[in-house]
Parts: sequence; C-alpha cells; structure tokens
Amino acid sequence: MDLIGYFIYSFVTLFIIVSPITGVITFITLTNGLTLNAKNVIAKKSVLLAFVIAMFFILTGNIILDILGISLDSLKVAGGLLLFTISFDMMHAKISRESITDKEIDASADREDLWIFPIAMPILTGPATITTAIILTETAEVVQEKLLVILATVLTYSIALVTFLFSRRIHKKMGYNGMLVLTRLFGLFLGAISVTMIASGIWGIYLSMIALPT
Repeated sequence: MDLIGYFIYSFVTLFIIVSPITGVITFITLTNGLTLNAKNVIAKKSVLLAFVIAMFFILTGNIILDILGISLDSLKVAGGLLLFTISFDMMHAKISRESITDKEIDASADREDLWIFPIAMPILTGPATITTAIILTETAEVVQEKLLVILATVLTYSIALVTFLFSRRIHKKMGYNGMLVLTRLFGLFLGAISVTMIASGIWGIYLSMIALPT
C-alpha cells in the first residue's frame, strides 16, 4: 500500500470509529440548556483531551503491548470483535454500549466535568478508538506511515471539533432521521472493517503457530 493509500485507509478507519457526526445527538443532549459559549468551551476541551488520549496510545502502544505480553494479532482479533459489536448497535441506530449508556447520559447531565466523561472518553476516544490507533501504528511498516497515522488522527479530531462547535446547526440541517441514516451507514462500514481486522488477526495467529518448532 502506498503512502497516500495508507493515509486514506487510516483516516477513514479512525473517522468512522470516532464517528463525530453520529455523536452530535449525544453531545446536544448533554449540553442542552447551556449557552453557546459554554457549549463551545466544552467542545474544545473534550476534543483536545480525546486527541491527547489517542496520541498517548499511538506513541506508547508498542510499549503497552510488550509489558502486557499481548501480540498484535491477538489485539486485532479482540479489537475486531469489539468493533463488530459497536457496528451492530450502529446499524440498529442505537447508542453503542461501548461508548455510553442511557443511564450514564442521565447521570452526566448535571456534571461540570462532562467534557471529560463521557464526551472526551469514551464517546470520542473509547476502547475501540484506542485499539484501532494502536493497530494502525503497529502495522505501519515505515516511519512515514506512522506519521500518516498521526496526521489522520489530527484530521479526524479537527473535524470532530468543527462538528461539535456547529452541532446545533448540523442537527437542524440533517434532522434526527438524517443522523440515524448516517449512523447506520457508518455501522455498515465499521462492520466491514471489523471483519477484515478479525480475519487478519486470525491469519497472523495461525502463521505464528505453524512457524513454531515442533
């Protein structure tokens, strides 16, 4: 895969998983009743924190895997299964249980630190995003590809910031039904990504097993 292709693959994968547009409904629900300035402050702080968390795991993912003794192929299988459950919820236009539950939304409505939980994590940077960021970085064969993963992450969260800053306008233009259609579409793509990830992980585990000395 050439560099441009790897960048497009990394960006599309991260963007679909972070899914800032489908997160608009939850963001509006959590910031309902706040002034425009207060909403924008929460948007900026939450996106910045989410980006920092993602970058932390991009830069330290290999160290974490080595410490825990987890192979990249095992992470692909586990991450793929997680993505598949999320995609299943998205295709049914449900809030993913990996991100946040209805009870957590209600409990977070009056909290001053809702920009930390649940907006920054896990809505914008949940286990699925962290897993995918590590996999993309660790499967990069050259330094340039690793840098492209970082660039894709910057672009993804830049779009997330713009999306949240104009969340009310976007919701008004697209409408609730439009958001649900987009959520289902993203869920379909995410399901395809998850299957590819699982297959790659299983194949890698198989190759490592047959390569073991008898």
